Amino acid sequence: MNKICEILNIKYPIIQGGMAWVADANLASAVSEAGGFGIIGTGSATADIVREEIRKCKKMTDKPFGVNVMLMSPNVESVIEVIIEEKPKAITTGAGNPAKYMEKLKKADIKVIPVVPTIALAKRMEKLGADAIIAEGTEAGGHIGELTTMVLIPQISDEVKIPVIAAGGIANGKGMAASFALGAQGVQIGTRFICSKECNIHENYKQAVLSAKDRDAIVTGRTTGHPVRTLKNKFSKEYLKMEKEGASSEELDRLGAGSLRLAVIDGDLEKGSFMAGQSASMIKEIKSCKEIIEEIVKESSNIMKEIY
Repeated sequence: MNKICEILNIKYPIIQGGMAWVADANLASAVSEAGGFGIIGTGSATADIVREEIRKCKKMTDKPFGVNVMLMSPNVESVIEVIIEEKPKAITTGAGNPAKYMEKLKKADIKVIPVVPTIALAKRMEKLGADAIIAEGTEAGGHIGELTTMVLIPQISDEVKIPVIAAGGIANGKGMAASFALGAQGVQIGTRFICSKECNIHENYKQAVLSAKDRDAIVTGRTTGHPVRTLKNKFSKEYLKMEKEGASSEELDRLGAGSLRLAVIDGDLEKGSFMAGQSASMIKEIKSCKEIIEEIVKESSNIMKEIY
């Protein structure tokens, strides 16, 4: 049996990205119901909001699901406590080190799967007791590292004994088959699920992804040390212009404040930050999570049969 499916008790080794403001109980439950592993994205949400979303998800599916925790969140301590109380199957972590929470999460029988952009961090997470690793290439949407998925996955899979989940630029069966060939045992997919029927975001966001061309997912924030991949629009162009002119981190923070909410909730095509990966240009239509997952699995299986 596939190790990711075994660890998470799921049908297909497809994990949905824990996108802040995007990945709610509705999306997570739909992915889990379709045989994948749905994830609630917490971002900087309060513990009460996280508890509410977890309980909603439990009502919508009896299948396993997880929660993504941004470790830089000001609410991280209380969010971790809620997760321990509510006991989702697993958490994925980003923007920090989960070491201080690892022991109590393990005691609660919650799997810990950190997202990592480098080999060194993957090895460190394995030593801490992570159950698996999500190795995310720079093609991904949102906060990114520098290494591409193509070079990151085979190197990490050679260096760690725990299962590796590939992320970054994967939106179809070709990407899934390639990930397996590179040494991964599962994939994490974010941008493709933005354009799902069950994703509760503004229609403008979905249409921005559907109309994206191959060079439209650009990177802002390199000068701040926290690069973010987002779709090209007035906001991202202004951000890049200010970076080029030497704007301070404080000035850039002011420009970016609330921009993700403007995209997800308001659909503001000019001022919103439409986070998406380079896979956006591969996405041509809105489908249900079930259709997306079955399509990816079928295409990947056919490719693998042809190769082997």
